[in-house]
Amino acid sequence: MAHSVPGWRTAAAVVATTSLLVAGLGIPAASAAGTPRVDLRVLVVDNGDSPVQAIAAELKSTGVPYTRVDLTDADRPTIDAAFLSDTVGGTPRARYQGVVLPNEAPFGAGSAEQTALETYERTYGIPQVDAYTWAHPGVGLDHTSEGGWAGTLDGREATVTDAGRAGHFGYLDGRFAFEDNSASSQESYGFVARPRPGYTSYVDLPVPGADGRGSLVGEYAHDGRRELVVTFAYNQHQRQFRVLARGIVEWLTQGVHLGRSRNHFAVHVDDVFAPDSRWDTENNCTPGSFNCGGGEGEDTDPIRMTAADAEYARQWQRSSGFTLDLVFNGGSGEEWKAANGGTDALTDRLLADRKAYRWINHTHTHQYLGCVQDTSTVPWSCAKNADGTTRYLSRAAIAGQIRDNHDWAVAHDLPVRRDELVTGEHSGLRTLPQQPDDNPNLAGALTDTGVRWIASDNSRESAQRPVGPALTVPRHPMNVYYNVGTAGEMADEYNWVYTSAADGGSGICENNAHSTCLETPLDPATGYASHIVPQEARTALLHAIGNDPRPHYAHQSNLAEERLLYPVLDQVLADYRALFTADTPLENPRQSAVGTELKRRAAWQTAVANGTVTAYRIGTTVTVKAPSGTEIPVTAPKGTVTQLPLGTTAFGTPYAGARSAWTTPAQLQSAVRLKLP
Repeated sequence: MAHSVPGWRTAAAVVATTSLLVAGLGIPAASAAGTPRVDLRVLVVDNGDSPVQAIAAELKSTGVPYTRVDLTDADRPTIDAAFLSDTVGGTPRARYQGVVLPNEAPFGAGSAEQTALETYERTYGIPQVDAYTWAHPGVGLDHTSEGGWAGTLDGREATVTDAGRAGHFGYLDGRFAFEDNSASSQESYGFVARPRPGYTSYVDLPVPGADGRGSLVGEYAHDGRRELVVTFAYNQHQRQFRVLARGIVEWLTQGVHLGRSRNHFAVHVDDVFAPDSRWDTENNCTPGSFNCGGGEGEDTDPIRMTAADAEYARQWQRSSGFTLDLVFNGGSGEEWKAANGGTDALTDRLLADRKAYRWINHTHTHQYLGCVQDTSTVPWSCAKNADGTTRYLSRAAIAGQIRDNHDWAVAHDLPVRRDELVTGEHSGLRTLPQQPDDNPNLAGALTDTGVRWIASDNSRESAQRPVGPALTVPRHPMNVYYNVGTAGEMADEYNWVYTSAADGGSGICENNAHSTCLETPLDPATGYASHIVPQEARTALLHAIGNDPRPHYAHQSNLAEERLLYPVLDQVLADYRALFTADTPLENPRQSAVGTELKRRAAWQTAVANGTVTAYRIGTTVTVKAPSGTEIPVTAPKGTVTQLPLGTTAFGTPYAGARSAWTTPAQLQSAVRLKLP
């Protein structure tokens, strides 16, 4: 969403007149002729610190266009009147609807750039966020030596004040805790201080070791300007920032901006009807795999749900208010049935409850759809044809796996969509290092079977991309392994992966730049509940509250035996509901809806990056123009209406106290036009 700032200057200067001050944004009495135009774009002044970059990341995720000025760049533009404003058709224009600064005065108090910025904010009523600063009278707070406190905030509970809940932080239920993930490191430092006149606290906590409460986030109104003052350090991945990020953007934009943000959480359960292999705690591998001593795994005890597990899943959904996506292999279920006396209580139970779930095609028998695997080596490699080229599964075989499973679903009256697909192990798509390219037969098979949305592994490919007629839908893998049915097995395999060789592990964590080793191995009896569950729940929750619609995926084995997935899901849902109000629900989109959302975002980002979007506000009227066919994300307050050629209609759908939508101009209109309340 950011773009580089050109070195040119316009000839105009800020029009600082009494009439403009009177005709500020949202003043009903302002005349149309005297009301300035304010472009829906944010100015971000970046000094390289994590708080500014966290806010910039939130703007990008939301879809808010912004211009970044890099303070470390010697060739950066000068912040002056010409950079900040000009006139368009005789109307004064403010180029930025809000300003994000590293602190209250990054250019130096009284400097030319600081003065130009403050004059601009005062003239046009532009709000300013101080991403992180210390407590002092210059930001409307007493020094911490005057009844306040400064120190580590890890584990402390903060409260959204009445003023915060009445304003742009009203989507929060009241309290949230600062993360405390490591006893050996400081994760968040802050200044807790008493407000002075002109300062309204939005987030506070009890002053440690003293009476009263001190502010951490609040608004300082002074000298005709408004600043949102944040007095604790953070980065974009910390929960305390994630829960406040929406409110910071809404305050900065006065609740009117391009872009939209929702909280999402969907969970795919792969391999339904099929059995999953079990981790061997003695040999530290999975029998049946080519690099394990268990042969082909015929004598191993696979993990497969029972009818009782299916009944539990249905009841859990009902009590939790959350629907699972069952990603199924109908042919594998038939094979199991044939090998077990011709009956299968699990399939009977799931089919009886078919309408309780969403269903996604996972191919008929979970066949690997990429290159033909040569398992004579460790790791495996792609088999070769006589001419040395890679041998791939054929188009007909891939299409058969997809079509046969869909036909099986239709025959059993499953509510399945033809256009959604999850291949076994995401096979067919490129798999590094063995298969650097997609199976060239995959795209044609997707065309043959009507697939438009194919799942990919977000840990390998986080960006959406085309595969023939389809687009990928990246999924987050959950760190609850497919090959475990008990907490002890899970802890054992986790120890093998995440402990050093000296502690009995594989040592993989020591040789992987993206991994860290456990200080000590987990206790097999308690490690899953005490370490893995909270860690995985934290990761999933951060995705959910980070405007990330990508689904998470686990496996049917995690709903079997000790039902390991439920403690993670219960924690995510409980933590979410404790943080957010009822009008900020956790949305649970199906795979095709996720794919559509990602596609819209990519098109929007391209339009913004190409400079083909024009958006501004004049008084209570918002106008947005974009290339034909581009869906436009907009967020506005309750009561906003869309101007039609004849009359108006209510704008958007409600979420988090506002209304938002992906929208396009109505027929006979070249722009989206909104009327604010």
